[in-house]
Amino acid sequence: MTSSPRFVRDVMTRTVVSVTPLAEFKEIVAVMKQWRVTAVPVIESEGEGAGTGTGTGAGRVIGVVSEADLLPKEEFRDHDPGLIEQMRRLGDTLKAGSTLAKDLMTAPAVTVRPDATLSQAARLMAERHIKRLLVVDPAGTLQGIVSRTDLLKVFLRPDSELVDEIRREVVGRLFPLAQHRVRVDVHHGVVTLSGGILDASLIPVAARLARAVEGVVDVNCALTTSVAQTAGA
Repeated sequence: MTSSPRFVRDVMTRTVVSVTPLAEFKEIVAVMKQWRVTAVPVIESEGEGAGTGTGTGAGRVIGVVSEADLLPKEEFRDHDPGLIEQMRRLGDTLKAGSTLAKDLMTAPAVTVRPDATLSQAARLMAERHIKRLLVVDPAGTLQGIVSRTDLLKVFLRPDSELVDEIRREVVGRLFPLAQHRVRVDVHHGVVTLSGGILDASLIPVAARLARAVEGVVDVNCALTTSVAQTAGA
């Protein structure tokens, strides 16, 4: 078993501030300022009351309100859009006249499961051009939030931790009888594999597996083969 943080659940923030559909504009702005966030999920409310709530699994996610959803109110404050602009930016002009989360939110929210891999989450963010993903369970209940910064946390793993994992998961598996011949060095996340092995076909495999370890920045593969070596050496 590897110690790599491989899934969204390993890096996500579990305590997330959220708002109900009837939360008001100023309340949303205040929550964003207080919690220093740029977006808040909108969760299905139990009753008719408005307000905000915090916690894990607070309710089913129905949308998200971001700064981009709120800015049209300021943008169109002293600007009366013409008919063509209104049609082209219908969503923004409607939001400029809205005051409740249910009318301001973007829906459906882009979400990800806790068991999604970090690479899957990164690809989804890139494809949708967003900075964060709401993490939900199969029922759509809020479990947390994962941001670009969270995904980059894996690159803060200590070099010594990367050495241990590569020796165990790469060298130990590929070269079980010749582990003593392979040297693993890591400096600032950059891995160098060196030493002599018997099977040249395993050199690119070793490089690929080392590069796949979460937190590795790059791999320099200096492994070589030597006809002088024998299987029993």
